[in-house]
Amino acid sequence: MPTHIVIVGGGYGGLRTIECLAKHPELTITLIDKHPYHYLQTEAYGYIAGRFDLRDIAIDLEQWCSGFSHTINFVHEKANSIDYKTKQILTDTQEISYDYLVIATGAQTNFFSFIDGLREHSHGIKKLERAYKFRQEFEDLVYKQIQHKTDTQEEINLAIGGAGLSGVEVAAEMANSITTYAKSIGERTKNIKIYLLDASDTILPGMSDFIISNTQKRLQDLGVNIQTNAFITRLDEEYIYFKDNSKLRYHFMIFTGGIKASNFNSCIESQKNRAEQFIVDAYLNIDQHKELFAIGDCVAITDAKGEILPPTAQVAEKSAEYVATNILDQINNKEPKAFDANVSGIFVALGGNYAVGEMFGVIKVKGYMAFLLKKAITYAYYLGLKLRINTGYKNRVKALRKGE
Repeated sequence: MPTHIVIVGGGYGGLRTIECLAKHPELTITLIDKHPYHYLQTEAYGYIAGRFDLRDIAIDLEQWCSGFSHTINFVHEKANSIDYKTKQILTDTQEISYDYLVIATGAQTNFFSFIDGLREHSHGIKKLERAYKFRQEFEDLVYKQIQHKTDTQEEINLAIGGAGLSGVEVAAEMANSITTYAKSIGERTKNIKIYLLDASDTILPGMSDFIISNTQKRLQDLGVNIQTNAFITRLDEEYIYFKDNSKLRYHFMIFTGGIKASNFNSCIESQKNRAEQFIVDAYLNIDQHKELFAIGDCVAITDAKGEILPPTAQVAEKSAEYVATNILDQINNKEPKAFDANVSGIFVALGGNYAVGEMFGVIKVKGYMAFLLKKAITYAYYLGLKLRINTGYKNRVKALRKGE
């Protein structure tokens, strides 16, 4: 019987695993996801601010799976648990056997319980439905400005909690959008203020001085109000309250200050960290099960030195490529090598045609050139998805015609 590989999660890591393994037609591959789409989270900042459309950040998984030369099975169901002994994964309606299992379920926003009211009064962007609702609120706000339905003297504060990569990109794109709107619909948009809040003493903690300093300058040029060492203690419907007893009146808030693993992790008995991420061995195996892997944001991934790698799409894809190779090595009775990867580079989108980036630790770019490089990387990924899904569409049309 052919080797059956099951991937749980249709995010960056899950799809990259399939791309690598689908080159081997002797394998049977099944993708399980509770959502029918792949969500391009890295483009959420542009979608929220109205720069991208829904078609730019969501790809139909069934159609994508249909784009391969041999069958990739897609199961649109929620995975609930794993039976290690029988090597089965249980969904809402069935039990699916596997020879190798790759968990790539990603992460969700961690609305910290010690901040009273955070979950009730803020939005995350890790899920498509939350990004969609926030975009609606943002567009509704601009619409009211156009209609002159707000007091022009009243400041409307939009708050982003968390000045990591996601928070910075959202703040920059929204601020740039407001500036752009002002050129076409008038000065009324100028009373919309963007506040970027973080408990750390700097934005983008852990990144290089080059990226931090140039990002900060760009945000200030866009009019973003940056507040570091801002410890949020609670929220209500009207105000954000801080540890120093100050408060900020706000219209709505996005929270990007932390992540935790998806709920699927809690269904599996295994060693985890405080964010519910799996703690894996050097081969990305869970609890020494050589047939069971975890990749992407649902796992605490480290490099060869034991340093935690950031939860990015790049790291998810590198871990996916490694696991695909590991599985093939095991099938061919080869001894797999331990996982070792690093971050090749990082780019921060900063509104409009502007970005800041570093590659391979030596190449440093900012402005329009950095924007073009980031756009090229993103476009290459998106084009690959679109070509696959277009092939899938054609394959399904042919299949329907044959069935007539």
